[in-house]
Amino acid sequence: MTNEPTRGDGDVPAAAAQALGDIEPALLEDWFRTRYFDARIDISSSGMQNYSLGRLRAMLGIDVADLDRLPFRDSPSLGCEPLRAAIAARYAPTRPERVMVTHGSTEGIFLALSAVVRPGDEVVVLSPVYQSLSSVAAALGARLRVWRLSGEQDFEPDLAHLAALITPKTRAVVVNFPHNPTGAMPDLDGYHRLLAMVEQAGCYLFWDAAFGELVYERSPLPDPAGFLDRCVSFGTMSKAFGLPGLRIGWCVAPQDVLAAMVRLRDYVTISTSPLNELLATRVMERVDTVVGPLREQARFNRLLLTSWAAEHAGLVRLPLPHGGVSAFPAFPGVDDTVALCDKLLDEHGVLLVPGVCFGHPDRVRLGFGGPTQDLQDGLAAVARAVGELSRPALDVR
Repeated sequence: MTNEPTRGDGDVPAAAAQALGDIEPALLEDWFRTRYFDARIDISSSGMQNYSLGRLRAMLGIDVADLDRLPFRDSPSLGCEPLRAAIAARYAPTRPERVMVTHGSTEGIFLALSAVVRPGDEVVVLSPVYQSLSSVAAALGARLRVWRLSGEQDFEPDLAHLAALITPKTRAVVVNFPHNPTGAMPDLDGYHRLLAMVEQAGCYLFWDAAFGELVYERSPLPDPAGFLDRCVSFGTMSKAFGLPGLRIGWCVAPQDVLAAMVRLRDYVTISTSPLNELLATRVMERVDTVVGPLREQARFNRLLLTSWAAEHAGLVRLPLPHGGVSAFPAFPGVDDTVALCDKLLDEHGVLLVPGVCFGHPDRVRLGFGGPTQDLQDGLAAVARAVGELSRPALDVR
């Protein structure tokens, strides 16, 4: 197998530039661009209720003087040392030198895939999928092999299917657990089986752990980049941390991959903001203080969602998410989920995402990480709208 690390840094910027020219439209971002800021109630997003700067400062004891002392100079290419050390302490304690601070996880995904994937490589991707995890590889010329999570099996990862997809030509396996948009994830036994498959194949594992801090009945999955050599993992403060506007994420990767990522980053973002890094460092030093209240709210909201789905069992088919704060329900009586989502926004001010944004037009992404009252009001509107569109008309109580 010819899985040399990055095949020479010299072609990395060229490959990434080609990818940018060929990449598909980002369907989720296109949907949000014309709707997100007009919605009264958002039950579409995969993140939590957002913190304000004032509340964050109060929780973490950040004084105005701390901010005033900050010089606005550039940060190092990999991010400031205190933040990298804090990230490593929680997610990769044996490998702090492998941490890179990024603009959300999206930048890390693009840079890392551009560093590793070349035209003709086989790359295993999930379906449904957060689009960056598949479209970037496709734009780089990869041949995608699709690991399908089936709604008929409640989106439980089928590891036998994955094993059949991995071949001697596989360059990378790209996964996201807990999964966006379904909330699916393997149990610990399945996690170790997945890692063993990848390690035996000698390919890269790209592990998107954006929702790793939000797991319910199942055991949390350790970040495999902390001990697996050919692993690139991603994290972000946009989801479980309630800080999407901070635009801070991170990547844990082999050092040769990081070097190629830096080479590419020199042409685009150069580094992250020292102000954002200061705030992120304080957050990362006290993760449970920040995430804890949001995690409890998510648990409560998940119970509400479960109860709502049971009450409207004739209306909705809802596989229960094991992690994250998004579910991927189907409405058997509704033929057009785009029309459903448009109706909800136009008539009720409620934002949902149609499943076409994830390659599954028969479903919608429903987020339950926001304010509880918004979730209750949004679900009531969904029940009404689905009842009006369903064939035949359903009792929506």
